[in-house]
Amino acid sequence: MRNDEEGITGSGLDRLASVNLNLLVPLLALLEERSVTKAAERVGLSQPAMSHALTRMRRLLGDDLVTRQGPGLTLTPRALELIAPLRSALQQAARIVDFPRFDPATDRRVITIAMTTSTALVVGPQLTRLIAERAPHATLRLRTITVPTEATFTDEGVDVVLVSEGHFSPYPRERLYNDRCVVVASPHTPPEATALDLLTTQPHIVVDTDRRVFPYSVLEEEGVPYRVGQLISDFLLVPFLVARAGGVALLRYQVAAAMRTLSDLRIEEFPFPLPGLGIDMVWNPRLADQDFIAWLRALLLDVATAL
Repeated sequence: MRNDEEGITGSGLDRLASVNLNLLVPLLALLEERSVTKAAERVGLSQPAMSHALTRMRRLLGDDLVTRQGPGLTLTPRALELIAPLRSALQQAARIVDFPRFDPATDRRVITIAMTTSTALVVGPQLTRLIAERAPHATLRLRTITVPTEATFTDEGVDVVLVSEGHFSPYPRERLYNDRCVVVASPHTPPEATALDLLTTQPHIVVDTDRRVFPYSVLEEEGVPYRVGQLISDFLLVPFLVARAGGVALLRYQVAAAMRTLSDLRIEEFPFPLPGLGIDMVWNPRLADQDFIAWLRALLLDVATAL
């Protein structure tokens, strides 16, 4: 037997002739969606056809792959092991068949980025400008979130999530920009008053939430007295009310700097050491277009450089 034939036989590739490789795409969809209905919608199959494909996958792999527990499906240990190599193999297959490469000058896709409203206030204007300049036919969709869940990173076509370093992500992350906590107050406060003076003498405007803003625990540990004068549900109203009605608040510096362009605002450094408040990029793990990822990553870093 020739060496090339021996290589094919020895690697097991000869066995692929008897395998329906069309099952691999719905298999990955099922493992990622953990729902027969959602997987069927994703790959364009009817639900009965997807159920039939699942039966064939189970027979092929000799494993149940998914089991029903309560309202949802749970992956077997074998299924969990399959996700990464299967995703990688299909991504390589997509490159082999040479789908059209991403061209920002002509591409008409919807670019979806999820972030909090405060992060959108910081990066939104420059992000909008750069996408309009570099991808003039694309549409930018900003999805505002509060606390991200695992579904945030994968649902509704999100390409990338911008998330605070303090929030958990099940996927790899990369720093976009660093931020810090600052004290903001009305410009009419006494100019000689220090940040600590402002914190102890001015009524605080605080977001009304079950989750306490962590700098307040630092104030309490340091024995700094303070008084909450107003609770408000909308985070972005805080700096506006401080600037126009007085009081003091704790904000991210980049948010305060952006709001200062709209209302005169005094910004002072927080008087005690604090951990960072960086913003990270977390990419949708299902996004296989590496050219698009590289382009959008570079664009986001340019946005961050301009802050």
